[in-house]
Amino acid sequence: MARERREIKRIESAAARQVTFSKRRRGLFKKAEELSVLCDADVALIVFSSTGKLSQFASSSMNEIIDKYSTHSKNLGKAEQPSLDLNLEHSKYANLNEQLVEASLRLRQMRGEELEGLSVEELQQLEKNLESGLHRVLQTKDQQFLEQISDLEQKSTQLAEENRQLRNQVSHIPPVGKQSVADTENVIAEDGQSSESVMTALHSGSSQDNDDGSDVSLKLGLPCVAWK
Repeated sequence: MARERREIKRIESAAARQVTFSKRRRGLFKKAEELSVLCDADVALIVFSSTGKLSQFASSSMNEIIDKYSTHSKNLGKAEQPSLDLNLEHSKYANLNEQLVEASLRLRQMRGEELEGLSVEELQQLEKNLESGLHRVLQTKDQQFLEQISDLEQKSTQLAEENRQLRNQVSHIPPVGKQSVADTENVIAEDGQSSESVMTALHSGSSQDNDDGSDVSLKLGLPCVAWK
């Protein structure tokens, strides 16, 4: 004969509820112990009765199992965080994609494309934007031209100053060719004077020797002999 299944609901009688709690608690702890032994699992049970009494079971150390549970919960939270970040990145990507599509459409319209769906007001606004953009382009171009002209003028002034300094340096350098010729002429003149002085001294010496020889010959009564 099959046992009648009891309906799972709160037991109204406090005494019956306490008896049932004690029986079911022992059975629960027994099943937990069997699970730990058969499957080599870490099992921990914490039970508080309706009166606040604590009952617990641990296959090993309750603190170690609780620490392991805390670490696992933290890692699980970190593992779920990338999913939230991925959803946020996906939302940002969708917004950026919409902005890109809108910007591409505006660019094509500024090039004169895809204007069929625009109203008169939108076309006028587009015309104003183009005129404003063209004015800024021309202004930027003129500014760059002025800057280039200013740079060229500065370079021209710098080159003129360098050229003037080089001319001043060249004007203070004496002419090398004329100075050499003058020095050579002075040396030749000095050599000529030296040669003439030597020849004069030789002629003078010869004349004196001749005179001395003639005087000696006359004194001795000998005929004069010309010295060569």
